[in-house]
Formats: sequence, structure tokens, C-alpha cells
Amino acid sequence: MSITIRNVNKRFGDFVALDDVNIEIRSGNLTALLGPSGGGKTTLLRIIAGLDRPDSGVVAINGSDTTWARPQHRNVGFVFQHYAAFKHLSVFRNVAFGLEIRKVPKAEIRRRVMELLELVHLDQFADRLPSQLSGGQRQRMALARALAVEPSVLLLDEPFGALDAQVRKELRDWLRRLHDEVHVTTVFVTHDQEEALEVSNEIVVINRGRVEQVGSPDDLYDHPANDFVMGFLGPATRFDGRLVRPHDVEVFDSATAGSVEARVDRVLRVGFDIRLDARRAVPGG
Repeated sequence: MSITIRNVNKRFGDFVALDDVNIEIRSGNLTALLGPSGGGKTTLLRIIAGLDRPDSGVVAINGSDTTWARPQHRNVGFVFQHYAAFKHLSVFRNVAFGLEIRKVPKAEIRRRVMELLELVHLDQFADRLPSQLSGGQRQRMALARALAVEPSVLLLDEPFGALDAQVRKELRDWLRRLHDEVHVTTVFVTHDQEEALEVSNEIVVINRGRVEQVGSPDDLYDHPANDFVMGFLGPATRFDGRLVRPHDVEVFDSATAGSVEARVDRVLRVGFDIRLDARRAVPGG
């Protein structure tokens, strides 16, 4: 299902959360809303879900205007950063909850839930309580619960933000593979540049309520629209008045044509990377 955001505005008092936002998300895309904290990413996600209303503008899902539709009428699955599990229910019952509310036949519920638990590699934990799962397992359970009702759109609000670095890396790989299997249109919020570049096939960069650029990870990294996008999507060094990527800078031990003399202040090894902090040398200094 495609998602259309047209001329959407949202204020909270004097604070402008979204300023004339226009986005087209194609059906089946895995799209990252990327930007700094307070930039408007989660507000936009909540407006797509129907949890917040825009002050003006249009939200359409698969061509149908859903701007004022209630969340339950949008067929949208939503996963929060802090998974809201029913602590007293088993993993199976947590995933089955939405289907039970819809009064789906028990045999169909069991088939669908076990199919999803196998998909997210939790079928052996169906009878456990959420408290008996790791953080990564609980987040996979939350994703299975969101997928159980077969949503047209899956929305994820910083789904891995509360997890440690290694688990986040594993779940990023898993989410990419999962999307390749289920092909549901997915939009996720993140402020982690590596996560957006690694997982998504489209990135929407949002800053101060405005869309800075939309494109594939390669397009945005190689052809940023402005200095903000370039700096936010990865390390950038200001060199002779312009921003360049560190891998585009060569370091020589003596002056060469076109080079700029600099003084190295610090050398830092981070794993396989060697990072240099340098400043332009002042003549006579």
C-alpha cells in the first residue's frame, strides 16, 4: 500500500513540529524517517497512524484519504520503542490478541500465530511470559503482534532504540530479511544514520519539521542536497570551505600540489579505523 503525505502541517503551541511536509512512499517500500531528536519524525509517524491529527494537509493510504480516519480503520500495525506487552499473557496470547479482538476463529488464530512465531524465530517460546524473553526477543514478539492482523502498513517508532548495540545490529539484519519475505509497506523512525543506510531502501531526512531530502541510501550519501544532509548521514570534514567525506581526504607527509598544510592534534584508533584530528596550519605560527 502506498502512502501519500501532502502539505501536512502540525504545531504544538508555538512549536512547529511539521512544516508543509510532502512525501510519496511507494507500496512495498522500507522507508526510514531519519533526523535529529525533535525534528518531527515521530509526529509524522503518529499522523500516518491516526494517533495525532494534522492541523492541515492530507494523509492518504493507497489513494484513500485517511486524514481523519480513526487508527482502527486504517489497517496499520504500530510498534513502539518500548514494546507494550501484556505481562500476564503468554507470547502466543500477546501475538493473538488483535485476532481475538476481531473474533477470528480459534483454528485460524492458532495457524496464523504459530506461522508468525516461526517467522520471527520465537515458536519455541510460545508459552513463555514476556518477562522470560530477552529485549530483542520481546521486540520480535511486538513485530509479530503487529503483523498478525495483516496490516496494509507497518509503522515502527525507533524499534531498536532501547536495545544494546549488538542486539540492534542483529535485529537490523533480521528486519531487512523479514521485509523481503512479507513485503508490507514499512516506515520506521530512527536517528541512527547507520541503521537507516543499512536497513532501508528509501530515506526521508527530516530536520526542524521540514523534509530536507528523499532518496535511496546511495543517492543521499553520494549526492546530498545540502550541508545538513551530508553532515547528518555520516562523518564529514570541512576542507577549504566545503564539506567532504573523510575517505576523500588524502594525507601526505610533505607538501604536494593542491594540498593544504595542517597540524595533526590527535591520532585515535577505533578498531580498524584511524582517526586524525587536524587543523589548518597558520603561516608563521
